[in-house]
Amino acid sequence: MPAPITARTVAFDVLLRTHSGAWADEVLRPLAVGLHTKDAGLAHQLVFGCLRFQAQLDFLITHFAGKAIKLDPEVRIALRLGIFQLRYLDRIPNHAAVAETVELVKRARKRSATGLVNAVLRKVTRHPIPFPDRPTQLSIPAWLLDSWTQQHGGDKAESIARTFLIQPEAHFQGDRQMDIGAQSIIPLLDLQPGMKMLDLCAAPGNKTLQALATGADVVACDRYLHRLKQVDCPKRVVLDATLALPFHTRFDRILVDAPCSGTGTLGRNPEIKWRLKPADIDDLAQRQQKILTNALALLKPGGRLVYATCSLQAQENEAVVDAVVAGVVPRRTEQSFYRIPGLAEGDGFYAAVITS
Repeated sequence: MPAPITARTVAFDVLLRTHSGAWADEVLRPLAVGLHTKDAGLAHQLVFGCLRFQAQLDFLITHFAGKAIKLDPEVRIALRLGIFQLRYLDRIPNHAAVAETVELVKRARKRSATGLVNAVLRKVTRHPIPFPDRPTQLSIPAWLLDSWTQQHGGDKAESIARTFLIQPEAHFQGDRQMDIGAQSIIPLLDLQPGMKMLDLCAAPGNKTLQALATGADVVACDRYLHRLKQVDCPKRVVLDATLALPFHTRFDRILVDAPCSGTGTLGRNPEIKWRLKPADIDDLAQRQQKILTNALALLKPGGRLVYATCSLQAQENEAVVDAVVAGVVPRRTEQSFYRIPGLAEGDGFYAAVITS
């Protein structure tokens, strides 16, 4: 008889698959379907808590083990789950957290590690333990915290990192979940009924629906057919926006909601913190410049383009806009701004309004 599915087994499986490159939310939703509401909530709390506080948890593993130890991913994930329950959650009995974590290790066929896991978890207390540095305390990679400090100042950088340790509230646009900050992008286009609009990186389509609601004539584009199928728009085109665009007309309004690092969304997508590398930012910036250059070539005289990312990195934002707009005359940046998590509700993002 197969072992019962529990909040902890679901959380463990999601974290293991996330470690291998999957997105936690996409994996969690179908796996949690068979759980009662309370258990599904616990599974969500365990998954995203472990991802948000990962740097702290890894330090605590070493602290309670008494030394740095090399661990298989399954064992490290189990220890993160156990320590998270013992130190970060209330109302979970210690014996349950320890015993069920040991069972997870057995279930993962790592029986040789059960003694170690049991011994480490039995040493865990709730006594305050100083973390060795700010990146560990804020559970953020040092390079990312440094970049925010340089761009936004030390206080804002710390506020951003602390905000991303908190579960964000869900907001809706119609019947779709949509971050409250993201809902403020489409109004920057100043759309009027009948205007021709190009939505160049449209999937999953929340902003497209906002634009259609104004009465604009929208063409929605995306690089991948399976993503474009999610976009509820009569006119859809599969294309790679870094290449020459297949349009012979110009548009009154263009939205470039550019593919980006997503560093403004770390509250909802904490796994990004641990995957992203500085070189990734440079690669994305090169793609973003190509997309923005191609888009501006299709903007009508007197038209308006909004360039937006859910990134807090200057290389993907003002550096891209400045580099592209400087080489395209007559274009000018009317306004550009950041929405900073902790200072404003919702995800962080950057937006620039460019006119011709």
